[in-house]
Amino acid sequence: MSATSVPAIEIVGLRKQYGDQTVLDGIDLTVPARTVTALLGPNGAGKTTVVSILSTLLSADGGTARVLGHDVAREPDIVRRLIGVTGQLSAVDPLLTAAENLRLMADLFHLPRSESRSRIAGLLDRFGLADAARKQAQQLSGGMQRKLDLAMTLVGNPRVVFLDEPTTGLDPRARRRDLWDQVRTLVDGGASVLLTTQYLDEADHLADRVAVLHGGRLVAHDTPAGLKAAHDAGSLDDVFLALTAPIDTKEVA
Repeated sequence: MSATSVPAIEIVGLRKQYGDQTVLDGIDLTVPARTVTALLGPNGAGKTTVVSILSTLLSADGGTARVLGHDVAREPDIVRRLIGVTGQLSAVDPLLTAAENLRLMADLFHLPRSESRSRIAGLLDRFGLADAARKQAQQLSGGMQRKLDLAMTLVGNPRVVFLDEPTTGLDPRARRRDLWDQVRTLVDGGASVLLTTQYLDEADHLADRVAVLHGGRLVAHDTPAGLKAAHDAGSLDDVFLALTAPIDTKEVA
């Protein structure tokens, strides 16, 4: 199998239980390389649990999960070198400057000094943060802090990127201007993205495929257009309501 044909993510029969509560009940999901897949579901559906297992932060109770062909349970060190994670909680240190936050990540990846400087300068420029390089992160706007958070995720040049609700709390303009283009640029550059989001328009705009979790199971996995056609729906909002009833769908998590 060629490198380009290996799925970015391959999940088979994945299970996770907390006490008597089954969060993941044997889900199967394949994410092709160089695509964006949006993972949707109501509050408590298990989206963050999936991301945590794939990023080696949490152990599954059953099934297998692979990232670029590597088992996350048996080869965690290899997987960690291949991935980048932007979680719901920012990894930005508010007391460090934008450049210092990026330098900290470069040091964690043991990048040589010259490569570190080049990588940091490139990311500051790419995310429009060059003028803010010497400002403490706490002095930056919410949108700029979120861009810095994503830039930190990319310091190690990850081949698979997990974005867990990366635009929560940002206004619509900031979401589109600051992060949507960056996600597509990642894919154009050869990366693969698994995105969880509470904004269905974001999934519709960014995702090549959409997967919906409900009741611990994967209840749909198709292109946005395919899902809308299958449910005779005009938007992903309508599809989501149909797939997750009777769970309260006023807010997606």
